[in-house]
Order: sequence, then C-alpha cells, then structure tokens
Amino acid sequence: MSNKIFHVNSVGIGLRRSIMDSLLDQPPSQVSFMEVAPENWIGVGGTAGKQFRSFTERYDMICHGLSLSIGSPSPLDEAFLHRLKRFLDEHQIKIYSEHLSYCSDDGHLYDLLPIPFTEEAVHYVANRIKRVQDILERTIAMENVSYYAAPGQEMPEIEFLNAVLEEADCKLLLDVNNIYVNSINHQYDATEFLNAIPADRVEYIHIAGHYEEAKDLIIDTHGADIIEPVWDLLEQTYQRYGVIPTLLERDFNIPPLAKLLVEVDRIIAIQNKWQTIENEPSQQVS
Repeated sequence: MSNKIFHVNSVGIGLRRSIMDSLLDQPPSQVSFMEVAPENWIGVGGTAGKQFRSFTERYDMICHGLSLSIGSPSPLDEAFLHRLKRFLDEHQIKIYSEHLSYCSDDGHLYDLLPIPFTEEAVHYVANRIKRVQDILERTIAMENVSYYAAPGQEMPEIEFLNAVLEEADCKLLLDVNNIYVNSINHQYDATEFLNAIPADRVEYIHIAGHYEEAKDLIIDTHGADIIEPVWDLLEQTYQRYGVIPTLLERDFNIPPLAKLLVEVDRIIAIQNKWQTIENEPSQQVS
C-alpha cells in the first residue's frame, strides 16, 4: 500500500482533545492534516467517537503510535496490531509511524528508552518492523528519537538509524527537534547528522519545542515554543531534501488555537520560501 498522499507543502498539527472544540468551531484553513495516537482512539465510541470521525472525514490523518515498543525484549503485541490495522483501515489513515525505541518489557515502562546501537539490535529491530509491516499490510515510518544515555553503544546513532531503515525497508519520520536535542546532549554536529539521512526514506517531519535543563542538557518535552536553532535546522532540512510535509508537535502546555497557528504559519512561510527557490529556473551558462 502506498502512503504518499500529502502535497509536499502540507502542514499538520496534533489532534488533542483540549483543542477539539476550537478546531470544530473554526477549522483552520492552513492545516492540511492531523496526527493522533491510535491508542487514545481505538474503541472510543459515543460523542467523542463521533467527533473523531468528523475529523477523519475532513482531514488527512496520520497515526503516531505510543506502544509498539519495537525494541522491546518481549514479543510483539500482535493482537494489538490486528486491532490497529482495523482502525487504520476504518478511518483511512494515511500513515502510521512509531518511535525507534522501546517502552515495555513485562509491562509498560511509561517512557521511551533507547535501543542499544549495535549490529545485533539492527537485525532484531528490523525483523520486528518487517513483521509489523506484514500484519498492517503497509510500510510504516520509524522516528529518530531523543535519548539521554546510550547503553552498549557500538556504532554512531546515525549509522544505527540508517542500517535499520535499510534492512527493514521502512520509512523515516524525521524529527528535527530530536536531532537538535541529541546534538546538544551528545555533542555531535546536527547538520552532519541531517545530511547523512537518505532522502528517499523521509516520509514526513516533526518539529517541536523543548526544555533547557542546562547548557549541555535539553529535555524533549513538546511543551514549549520552537527556538531559533530548531527553526534553522528545519530550513536546512528543506534545503537538503526539498519541502516535505511537516507537523507541529505540541503535547503539553498547549496554547489557545490562535497562538498555536502562529507557529503553523511560520512553517508555511518557510515551506513557501523553499518551494519558490526550488521552482526558480537554473541559470544557464553560455
């Protein structure tokens, strides 16, 4: 199944219950798609279920999962995956993405923990991703995650990420903020990391805010405004790969819709800038 449906200059937001009424009252014309965690909506009926259906009928929709736990030592929850497949099909969800991490063993750990950057882990995770894709009958996108420790590391993060994408033959949800956060916390060059990502793997982009605990420690919270270095990295992303559908990720301290749309409008302005540059005729040398 092909997941490519968005125009390259699409901008999306996370559908959160705190802003659902505002979105229904005044649907923002600049928002092309929305993203939800399927775990929050599978099996939901009644008024909330009807509201959710009204959004899936109006907008292209992405599901960004929370509980796949692709790096877990425990077996995949295939019963959940079959429920998920029915949900994705029922609501005509265009893309399903998840985190390249794990969050469970015998039970849920309520945090996204780093997978060891090892060759053994590459094969293990890639096989699990392929199994997920077989069950869902679609290609999925894995997100480069923020992490605060790298236990058992045998290769750089970018080498691990690219090896998983290649072996699993899956797509990438490129989180620009996570690249920036990790570059500060683990002292690497964000631009070099960005430039090493294979262009044909990028499905869509996340951009978000974070919390600065210290000059050398940033916490990925999705609960603050985006800072200038992250905006700059988004520009570098478009310059490197062209304009790609981009989602503003805000999970906490969610402002009123009008304020949220200020950052949406900034994404659109950056996309329009680079779309114009892409469309300019190249200079012919006589």
